[in-house]
Amino acid sequence: MTLQPGTQFGRYELVSRLGYGGMAETWLARLLGEAGFAKTVLIKKVLPEYADDYAFTSMLISEARICGTLSHDNIAQVFDFGRVGNEYYLGMEYVDGQPLNNIVQHMARMGGGGVPVPPAAFIGIHICRGLHYAHTRKDGAGKPLSIVHRDISPENVLVSYEGQVKIVDFGLAKARELRDMNTEPGVVKGKYLFFSPEQARGLEVDARTDVWATGIVMYEMLCGKVPVEGPEYVVMPKLSQGEFPRPRDINPKVPQELEDIIMGALTVRREDRYSSSHVFGDALAEFLYSYAPQFSTMTLSYFMQEMFRDALLRAGRDVSVPASFQDEMASWRSERPSAVAVPAALPAPAPESPRPEVMAAVPAASPSTPAPASPAPAVPGTQPLAPKLSPAVWRWTVGAGTALGWLAIGLTAIAIKRTPHPETDAPPAATEASVVPGGSKTGPEVPPPPRKLTPSPPVVDIEKYLQQAKAALTGRRYEVAAENYRAALKFQPGSLEAKEGLGFALVLGRTDEDSNAEAVKLLQDVVEQDSLKAHAWYFLGMALQATKEEKEAADAYKQYLVLDPSGRFSRDARNSLARMGEN
Repeated sequence: MTLQPGTQFGRYELVSRLGYGGMAETWLARLLGEAGFAKTVLIKKVLPEYADDYAFTSMLISEARICGTLSHDNIAQVFDFGRVGNEYYLGMEYVDGQPLNNIVQHMARMGGGGVPVPPAAFIGIHICRGLHYAHTRKDGAGKPLSIVHRDISPENVLVSYEGQVKIVDFGLAKARELRDMNTEPGVVKGKYLFFSPEQARGLEVDARTDVWATGIVMYEMLCGKVPVEGPEYVVMPKLSQGEFPRPRDINPKVPQELEDIIMGALTVRREDRYSSSHVFGDALAEFLYSYAPQFSTMTLSYFMQEMFRDALLRAGRDVSVPASFQDEMASWRSERPSAVAVPAALPAPAPESPRPEVMAAVPAASPSTPAPASPAPAVPGTQPLAPKLSPAVWRWTVGAGTALGWLAIGLTAIAIKRTPHPETDAPPAATEASVVPGGSKTGPEVPPPPRKLTPSPPVVDIEKYLQQAKAALTGRRYEVAAENYRAALKFQPGSLEAKEGLGFALVLGRTDEDSNAEAVKLLQDVVEQDSLKAHAWYFLGMALQATKEEKEAADAYKQYLVLDPSGRFSRDARNSLARMGEN
């Protein structure tokens, strides 16, 4: 069915096509009723060539079923789902504005870097409010639906010209009763640049996964870029380990308190993150109230109209922004005092005693170093003065700073151990005599022999081998992939990633008995240590089938289908089971 403006599509009259790409297209449309009733809506429909794509239509059905239960100011409402011919569609609330990624890109083109602090914080607050509503939504029996969006990103946040913030696209969302239509542990979905560490590892997700993604969105708004950029094989390991710069390293204009709030959402261990989007949103709201207490929905509306003034005027639309708003925008760029209390993601840990091994590694003061002066006696009735930290700074210093402090001390100890000290490692000058407690003199001291330093072993870049192996595996150069995975295992024998990759390369690239037997051993080791690795189960089934162990192969295929029932290899797994006479 060829669509064009004016076409009647079910109950809707199509006005103009707004987007086209991937497997769907979106249309601005009108819902027409009796007595001249008309409502502007957005129609999201499957492209004709993908109408029979089970995976995509399942996502659309899932989105309809989840969003049909949601009604919140910060979630774009879905009010209709149907089919015209063989093409499924969603009838959705039309948000007259821009996706957040357009706002970030527009600011970059204007040379303004990131989105100014007040609108960024305001948008973040409302993302959190909408997510918390979805996370805590219950069914008719009062049971939690356990909805997790899993794909929060600037593309899926809309900001209207009236200052409203709306979350869209729950197509990848996970809900308790819709588990069959979503990925299970061991499989990842979503935009990898926004993956939480647990999502990157293919682990089960929960509401704190969306907290992380919201933190990444905040980071991109303020810095104009995501924390880690590059291909998937570069980004995901770094996200998993939390290896990225803090916002102020990219944009020093980000207030310290706001950086602390964002980093409270971007902790590697989800247990250390804000416990909910509500808590995260409250932290942002408290900050914004202190930083820009007058900021409101109307302020965001003015900001949006000002940013996209030219586009609105070209479309023949009015722009209603008071002249005084320019002064307000200028004030956002000025320095603000730091005086906002920020709730911690978790209670600050109690102070720890210095560890003996760390204390022993710190050298004592040399005799030539004067001892610190004694503190002045306190005046009765007064308190000793101490530097005052804002609560946000205190939280980071005591919370995450404790771990970082120990790391810094540990690294200092290593540096002290490995680096020759100019006083202790060089032979000391001989002295004429030394005085002992009895007042007698001894002969000149014999200097100790110089200490020999053992050179550090060469550093091996394991990641380089893994990256080369992945590239070779993708390019079907299985022998090259196997060589690189073996090299990685030589230096890191316990690497599950290398074992799994080598198993894949052996199964795909060779047909001899020894290779398949080695693949069986490798992949069995992988699934024993991480039973949620769906692809490892599938390739283990292939290797077992090649070694004539059909019962074990069938069990492996079945386990794969439990973990990924509609995944990439699900059809092949079912066909293999059918050939083996398994149901």
